[in-house]
Amino acid sequence: MQGAALAVKARTGCGLGLTGYHGECGGRRGSRSSVRMSSGIGCCGLRRGSAFMETELARARIGFGSLLRSSAKAKSVRAQASEEDIEGVAPLKPQTASSGIVLPYVGVACLGAILFGYHLGVVNGALEYLSMDLGIAENTVAQGWIVSTLLAGATVGSFTGGALADKFGRTKTFQLDAIPLVVGAFLCATAQSVQTMIIGRLLAGIGIGISSAIVPLYISEISPTEIRGALGSVNQLFICIGILAALVAGLPLAGNPLWWRTMFGIALIPSVLLALGMGFSPESPRWLFQQGKIVEAEKAIKTLCGKDKVAEVMQDLTAASQGGSAEPEAGWFDLFSSRYWKVVSVGAALFLFQQLAGINAVVYYSTSVFRSAGVESDVAASALVGAANVLGTTVASSLMDKQGRKSLLMISFTGMATSMLLLSLSFTWKVLAPYAGPLAVVGTVLYVLSFSLGAGPVPALLLPEIFASRIRAKAVSLSLGMHWISNFVIGLFFLSFVNKYGISSVYLGFAAICLLAVLYIAGNVVETKGRSLEEIERALNPST
Repeated sequence: MQGAALAVKARTGCGLGLTGYHGECGGRRGSRSSVRMSSGIGCCGLRRGSAFMETELARARIGFGSLLRSSAKAKSVRAQASEEDIEGVAPLKPQTASSGIVLPYVGVACLGAILFGYHLGVVNGALEYLSMDLGIAENTVAQGWIVSTLLAGATVGSFTGGALADKFGRTKTFQLDAIPLVVGAFLCATAQSVQTMIIGRLLAGIGIGISSAIVPLYISEISPTEIRGALGSVNQLFICIGILAALVAGLPLAGNPLWWRTMFGIALIPSVLLALGMGFSPESPRWLFQQGKIVEAEKAIKTLCGKDKVAEVMQDLTAASQGGSAEPEAGWFDLFSSRYWKVVSVGAALFLFQQLAGINAVVYYSTSVFRSAGVESDVAASALVGAANVLGTTVASSLMDKQGRKSLLMISFTGMATSMLLLSLSFTWKVLAPYAGPLAVVGTVLYVLSFSLGAGPVPALLLPEIFASRIRAKAVSLSLGMHWISNFVIGLFFLSFVNKYGISSVYLGFAAICLLAVLYIAGNVVETKGRSLEEIERALNPST
């Protein structure tokens, strides 16, 4: 669900970047290579409407009965709603606390997020040792394949995850996802050849690619409105926890060079638990409703939200279906239709800004930055960066449903721009030369904090919120597929830009992109806090 920058530094000098929809954590540096991760995963651009339009929009959304009796005039109001800012319209119903039990099922889903982070981070400490064991210590090309195959598999998995979730349901897709995760981890742990290791990494990549699509989707669809933001941002926190777990798992390597096999084998445990846990987890009520399984949907709502919420949620689902979400599931080409392209393009734009904001650069150079300040331990540097990310993500979780998604995004990108400017100046201004090391450390930590406040967790939360139910799974998959591809491409050419223009100039470019992101968000992203998915859908995706 971030998910989601993975900078791979091999002896070839090539950086492969992956910024997920989920936070930033540094890994441990080996003698031959270093992998740094940060996983960081939109809104429809709408113009601010007049008071009259806001009143009409509110009227158009009052109750299912009046919605059914509305005439062509009401349809016109709903159509105009897609071109108006819904921020000024108060939520229709007061939000009350749910009496259901949703946290255990969110926890089960987050096993997928932990696996996402763990598979990204596990190769960092293990690469040097598995290279010696498999006889490729001097073969940087083979090492690069072992690292980058995971990204290729993740791209495939992210594109297929949405289609699987639409066809089989969310929980069944999680169980299917456990197959490549288990087989991939087993092959990596027992590999006696490079070919077996690459196949294992490819399968594990497919597994985490599917997870990256369905974890935020499932969480958003089962979470009560009043805490959906906090629960959605937990996805990123668990990805970072997975990366940190991989870092900790690598500590015994110095005393036991064959420990790398155990590191890959550890991933079997959460993979199996994910499959078993989803066997007891309720299916998404929204998917069940779309499939016409009304009784099952009511049962799931009762489990997740409590008996007192069943009628209210069912009324929302029924009202949304009258607005068009009862139509057949959308095909891939429907995402590019005039009806949905605007909202899909804004989701893609947020991912693009996330990738171009410089997370790869900060992670790639974090080791040298900390060493310039006298921090010689890579583990200590990684721990500091990881702690900054966990702190920022925790704060974001507590503010998501209070401060709102849009304001957190703007605060985040503003802080990132400021941090990039500080990093750039620390490298170039002679007057700051005596303080260059400490300033660079401060800039790095501030950047990570700022990233984890909004740019990391918010896009992953917003995507399932803003996409209509009939396109939600495929649109999330498309966005994440493009996300993985852009990470790979940006990481591939990053070092070339650094060598040509210098790191200081590149940092200034990142700062400018962050400022552009602030302007774009201010004009195109709408606030979704405190609104049910059905309310958001009716406002942003009117029927045609």
